Amino acid sequence: MIDIFNKCKDINSILEAGHEAIARDEVIKLLDYMQSQKLEYSTIVNHLIRKVGLFPYINPETAMWQDRLVYELFKVDIGGTEQVTLHREQSRLLKLLLDGENIAVSAPTSFGKSFVIDAFISITQPSNVVIIVPTIALTDETRRRLYEKFSDEYKIITTTDVELSNKNIFIFPQERVSFYVNQLKNIDILIIDEFYKASSEFDKERSPALIKAIIQLNNKAKQKYYLAPNISSLSENVFTQNMKFVKLDFNTVFLERHNIYEDINKGLTTKEYKLLDVVDEKIKTLVYAGTFTEIEKITDLLLTSPIDNDSVLLADFSKWLISNYSDLWNLPKLVKKGIGLHNGRLHRSLCQIQIKLFENKDQLSTIISTSSIIEGVNTSAENVVVWKNKKGNANLDNFSHKNIIGRSGRMFKHFIGKVYLFETPPLSDDTQLNLEFPDNLLFDIEDNYIERDLTQDQIAKIMSNNEELSNILGYGTYQQLLKNNAFQSCNIERIIEIAKNIYSSPKSWKGLLYLNSNNVDKWSILYRILKLQPNVAGIDYKTFVQFVKELSNNWALTIPELLNRLCSYNVDVNTFFTLERNVTFKLSAILNDINIIQKAILKSEKIDISPFISKVSHAFLPPVVYLLEEYGLPRMISKKICMSGVIDLENPKLGIHEAIDIFNHIGENTLCDIILGLDSFERYILNYFYDGISSIKCA
Repeated sequence: MIDIFNKCKDINSILEAGHEAIARDEVIKLLDYMQSQKLEYSTIVNHLIRKVGLFPYINPETAMWQDRLVYELFKVDIGGTEQVTLHREQSRLLKLLLDGENIAVSAPTSFGKSFVIDAFISITQPSNVVIIVPTIALTDETRRRLYEKFSDEYKIITTTDVELSNKNIFIFPQERVSFYVNQLKNIDILIIDEFYKASSEFDKERSPALIKAIIQLNNKAKQKYYLAPNISSLSENVFTQNMKFVKLDFNTVFLERHNIYEDINKGLTTKEYKLLDVVDEKIKTLVYAGTFTEIEKITDLLLTSPIDNDSVLLADFSKWLISNYSDLWNLPKLVKKGIGLHNGRLHRSLCQIQIKLFENKDQLSTIISTSSIIEGVNTSAENVVVWKNKKGNANLDNFSHKNIIGRSGRMFKHFIGKVYLFETPPLSDDTQLNLEFPDNLLFDIEDNYIERDLTQDQIAKIMSNNEELSNILGYGTYQQLLKNNAFQSCNIERIIEIAKNIYSSPKSWKGLLYLNSNNVDKWSILYRILKLQPNVAGIDYKTFVQFVKELSNNWALTIPELLNRLCSYNVDVNTFFTLERNVTFKLSAILNDINIIQKAILKSEKIDISPFISKVSHAFLPPVVYLLEEYGLPRMISKKICMSGVIDLENPKLGIHEAIDIFNHIGENTLCDIILGLDSFERYILNYFYDGISSIKCA
């Protein structure tokens, strides 16, 4: 038993010695103990909570009047029906934003940065808010939060080709910025989440697109708010000029580290035994595997363990996965044990459903993940296991390691997050964020504010590249394409390579026209495209081309039927996810750039493969069906809705917002009653889907 009074005395002494961070950790540990013992906060405990700045934790019913006053004074409207008390540093950030400051902030994962965004929108009522997030998964999570609070006043835009309203909140990854940059005349606030990804040191693949987005939007934004975790300093750069860098080491939870690797290295235990021990506790646990190979190892281990779960809902989920995906897949077997899988390959709706089940008390207790869990969602757990110090092929650096373990603990749920380290962690160091202009960025230097901050070598290279493309495409044509943000690639070297190839052998590209044919045997031009850009396929060309041909039946056939037709090519369900992603993102992007360039060069041919590109970018599904998956509605249920004659989701002119309006007009209960062949788990999915498209006013 802890003597609460004496513990409070000790904490107060730490405070008086000037060690607030240590005192705050001790307060959090004390609150965790009191919660476990169901003890009511005394006035002295409430007072210490106030002194360390954790105002939301104050219990106003047992606090002295001065502390109750602070609890009330720090309440703000964050949208919705109730006001929320901010902690001291959240309030500090909000005040800076309300004062009109441009801020680049580094704060821990558990800080609660979203409250600041929501409060700013609610208080200032801006007309146009642009929020750039790193992944589509995070797009939906952010959309759900803001839709519930602000959809009665704002149009929440996450997809392309949506007509703007008087007041808009845009939420999308950096790749979608170009679709709206010319429509946005002004932005009241530009918010970039995880802005460290603009550095190639942290995300080589995405950094050029994010840098380009920043360049395109910076001058349109009246105010900027960039967020990242665990950044120690920010180097001088053009992208964050005139922004105040605010570094906050303000934790709202305490991380309890367990160095399991020490016993493993001594031979006192094994990784396998200890993982089973942690998972068997059925406490909410995120297992960071590091690589897909390690996910398979962990999966094999857990499938042979006696761990089980008696949830009827999870049993229904398992059956649904087998019926709609594959009976050879490991996920249905894991789900029955209360274990989920999260990675960037899975269909978006599948990841969202698993996170929902993970956040439910008695459903999934464990999720095995790659880095997608730190990049794609904002979920937290009581336990975090770092199984492997890898991030793909690279070693896990200290920055990423901090991001992963920062997923442990959550305000009001887990005061203490337990971190289990199965390998020796990276050496701790300070992280300076360096944002630099990529030399190969597709960029129009004319009339651009950034020119003055480039080196002479960079300017010379940009001018040389632009001159080369102007000579091939024609100066006026090239400038118009830049102005219209026509290219999906940010890499000018790739654009030049395509342009040279089409310019030097125009006759060999006439086969592009056949892509508009429904006869898949005429799609042999795909081989030429893959040879031009080998990284598009991610697999041998023959398998990839055959996959594209079979995927053209994506709406007519089920995934098990497609897998059966692809079995001779060794395409299992995991490969299916990877290849479909490559088709919708990589192939559609290169086809778009090829189409634009060939139209500029082969003017007399009048070839336009836009119809095929649209099909590819939507995985050969009806466009609104594909977009609804981002909202958490799987294609299988969309097909049942369509076949029941409730909503014509096959209509190519039906936009996502019009579809959402129809769904809300019909209502969840009525829709469930009408759809033919709807099983119990699909009703659960529809309930989750409706949660994400219903505002407070509609609820």
